Amino acid sequence: MVFPALFAAGMSLIDTTDGILMLGAYDWAFIKPIRKLYYNLTITLVSVVVAVLIGGIEALGLLGDQLDLQGPFWDGIGALNDNFGTLGFVIIGLFIAAWFASVIFYRYKGLDRIEVTRAEP
Repeated sequence: MVFPALFAAGMSLIDTTDGILMLGAYDWAFIKPIRKLYYNLTITLVSVVVAVLIGGIEALGLLGDQLDLQGPFWDGIGALNDNFGTLGFVIIGLFIAAWFASVIFYRYKGLDRIEVTRAEP
């Protein structure tokens, strides 16, 4: 019964950390509508890249196992498949880096100076 409790504690820590980071990101994004649009596009792009990366690693690992493929590339794919926990931390870091890059690029381009007006019906 110790392992399920340790898993629950670890997941609570990661989910709490994720919630705090997302709260900060959404607070930044929802101040201005253009920020929200820009942030949502950035996070959607990163999510698609991560999904394709994880799906590709899984598919290539399955292909390599089923066809008994050998070589440095297939060994690397096998190592990635064996270390999805570490890959999860890399993905969390990628989302944090995407948020910071989004903020820096947004400020560098001066998108805060864009005035958003509502169209009257």
